[in-house]
Amino acid sequence: MTEKLPNQITLAHGAGGKQTSALIHEIFAKYFDNPFLTADDAAVLPRPGRKIAMSTDGFVVSPAFFPGGNIGELSICGTVNDLTCMGAKPLYLTCAFIIEEGLETAKLDQIAKAMAETAQKVGVVLVAGDTKVVGKGQADQVFITTTGVGELLSGVQLAGAEAKPGDAVLVTGDVGRHGCAVLLARDTYGIDAHVTSDCAPLWHPVSAALEAAPDIHVIRDATRGGVGTVLYEIAHQSHVGIRLNAEDIPVDPAVAGVCGMLGLEPLYLACEGRMVMIMPQERANRVIDAMSAYPDTQGVCQIGVITEDNPERVVMETAIGAQTFLPEPGTELLPRIC
Repeated sequence: MTEKLPNQITLAHGAGGKQTSALIHEIFAKYFDNPFLTADDAAVLPRPGRKIAMSTDGFVVSPAFFPGGNIGELSICGTVNDLTCMGAKPLYLTCAFIIEEGLETAKLDQIAKAMAETAQKVGVVLVAGDTKVVGKGQADQVFITTTGVGELLSGVQLAGAEAKPGDAVLVTGDVGRHGCAVLLARDTYGIDAHVTSDCAPLWHPVSAALEAAPDIHVIRDATRGGVGTVLYEIAHQSHVGIRLNAEDIPVDPAVAGVCGMLGLEPLYLACEGRMVMIMPQERANRVIDAMSAYPDTQGVCQIGVITEDNPERVVMETAIGAQTFLPEPGTELLPRIC
């Protein structure tokens, strides 16, 4: 008979014995059960028919629970969206947990449940995992690493070096909301503002966009460092300039207010459910129409264009017609979310 879990995780739950078995049975197997989930040393899986994409990412967000999500949902969205950016349909995920001794069992249950629900939205399955428990103070509640495998869509070629002069620059919704939500959740500044994370898995709207416009050139996930950092990465990789229209950049009023008080630039705040997409200008409306049908990307819009001018720089055109260089991101981006 499987042992019942106590109210808090102990070091014994990472020791590999009956307590570990109880943890796996009572939480992870309960939510992650599927025909491919293995109790053996590795999952044996059907091979996709086309090329695969593979990505891995670690999640150490503090606090682990924030308005609009938690680290479990975030861990699935992050890896799913990384595969999506390559035009790969997410198929399989593995996950590894580093759990701090003393974490409330109920919180771990919420995290696993959020992971299962988010994976189900996309149709991706968790097939293998690992659990370690470390002593008090050696982790901040829980850290998660996820690795994903996806199957590349036929005819899609996406890369940061593919942006071309004349291309349209789109963003799939308002920017900076996740970073702002995490900042406020820490309650460091005593600011009372209602901001929820934009955390979302975007495979379905992006696949619809790729069906409408298979010749999209670049898709990038605007996570740590936000949209501004992604734009500079693309400008450097493609050796092009990028011109943005300040009035076209969508920012939630609450996020704009917080940024105004703290002197932060929303373009450099993290997103967890926003993509930067670059494509031939004549395809922009097709992509906007396709993605607007999905709740998580209803705010998709064009914010700029790729230019030959000012190679490897991002220029912001203001409401009065003036142009200024968007500062290139420095060595430390605030708020640091991971």
